[in-house]
Amino acid sequence: MDELLGFLSFNRYVSPYALLVFYYLGAVLMPLAMIVFWIWLRRRYPALKAVQGQVADLRKRVLSPVQWIGILLACIFCFLLAELFWRMMFEFMMAYFHIAIDLQMLVR
Repeated sequence: MDELLGFLSFNRYVSPYALLVFYYLGAVLMPLAMIVFWIWLRRRYPALKAVQGQVADLRKRVLSPVQWIGILLACIFCFLLAELFWRMMFEFMMAYFHIAIDLQMLVR
């Protein structure tokens, strides 16, 4: 009963639990949602598939295989860096709430 009263009177923080949910939604579901959205776009707009084929042909004519691998590795690195920053942002928010909870316990 005390937990419910603490929740209703804003003495108990829900944010650390909500942050975990939003972290996993952003870290796992967002990249998957982007892939599904890209597939949907290609099915919805056939011209997009044709343009993608033309870009692939142009890439083969303009870029060497080494350059293409470099670009691919750079994209993978940027994705992993974005995931790292996403994680760090949520760690800072979690630390903030842990500090707030500890300070609240000191005041009591």
